[in-house]
Amino acid sequence: MEIVYLLLGIAIGAALVWIILRSKSATKLAVATEKTNSALHELVSLKSDLNQKQEEILQLNNSLTASRTDLKNLETKLREQKEELVKLRETFNLEFKNLANEILEEKTKKFTEQNKNHLDEILKPFSEKIKDFEKKVEETYDKEAQQRFSLKEQVKQLAELNQQISKEANSLTQALKGESKTQGNWGEVILESILEHTGLRKGIEYTVQESFTLDDGKRFQPDVIVHYPGDRSVVIDSKVSLTAYERYASAEEEMERQEALKAHLLSVRNHINELSDKKYEDLEGIKTLDFVMLFMPVEPAYLLAIQNDPQLWTYAYERRILLISPTNLVAVLKMVESLWKQEYQSRNVLEIARQGGGLYDSFVLLSERLLNLGRKMEDATKLYRETMQNLSNGKGNLIGRVEKLKALGIKAKKQLPDSLLKRAIDEGEEENSVE
Repeated sequence: MEIVYLLLGIAIGAALVWIILRSKSATKLAVATEKTNSALHELVSLKSDLNQKQEEILQLNNSLTASRTDLKNLETKLREQKEELVKLRETFNLEFKNLANEILEEKTKKFTEQNKNHLDEILKPFSEKIKDFEKKVEETYDKEAQQRFSLKEQVKQLAELNQQISKEANSLTQALKGESKTQGNWGEVILESILEHTGLRKGIEYTVQESFTLDDGKRFQPDVIVHYPGDRSVVIDSKVSLTAYERYASAEEEMERQEALKAHLLSVRNHINELSDKKYEDLEGIKTLDFVMLFMPVEPAYLLAIQNDPQLWTYAYERRILLISPTNLVAVLKMVESLWKQEYQSRNVLEIARQGGGLYDSFVLLSERLLNLGRKMEDATKLYRETMQNLSNGKGNLIGRVEKLKALGIKAKKQLPDSLLKRAIDEGEEENSVE
């Protein structure tokens, strides 16, 4: 019986050992499963980030291709315009020469010194206008040539600019974390640096830190105001959210990471509310668009907020705020620069048309004056012939009579030209023969 109890005890002990070992294995399996799920989740997140980066690279490549196509089309158009202008100038010069020669050949072959001086006075203003017009055209094409060269350089530097901005943001993150004033100043520097690299001119196409004072004495100073053609503008205000983002990036525990993420999203929403309350779009003195751009200079911080708060963009837009990152801002500013180039080209075309109209009017005036001069010369020639006929024609003409006075013994120091005397004698003989 003791042997039975002994065997029964051994069996019970073995069963207890087997149960304990199985419980530990299940715990380890659960831990391993949790780690595997976490690794899979992180792998999915990394794949999503990779796909987004690849999509951004594709968009940049498409933008680069479009810019190159626009550049090629612009060069072709400018070349055609220049060829047309050269042909127009040659045709104009030829027609002017033909018309001037025709008028001069029809009217007279010999001008007196007085008539030459008078013609110079007429042609001088016309010549000066032609020179001014040619100078204006040359300046226009020189300026457009500079713009074409600038566009090539900007297209080449577009990708480099985005890389530079990202590197600057990453290198300064550690130095700026926790200091709101320093972060704000750094964001404004990044914003102005992007503006300078996109080709817009400070004080012309955009202004920095322009002050506005309301009737109640409140003073507003937007970071940047970008001007559009058509007397329109848009306010860009830089807002930096780095403190919570830095904690998120450096967090080792998931709970700490989630808390930092919530703080980062809250910080962005607070910036949106703060900017919306200023109502820059309603400021008097500038014709702004119906929204304000909130610029986040740190691209990863911008992407983190957009990815983890799907309603963030709508939340901002409802408050007339547009969230924008360095990559998006570069694209927007390049579009603004393109609009200004088209505006300047339109102005040049209008100026050329105005100058051409003035030039044509001057040419018409010159033609009218030349025709009037020809008529006066014809009248003078007719009057000269009639006067000469009155001097020498007929019996007892004036030349014959004054010569008879001389023959009677009057004293004179000068003598009539032989041609006049001969003509008067011939006319007198013809009259006698007729009688």
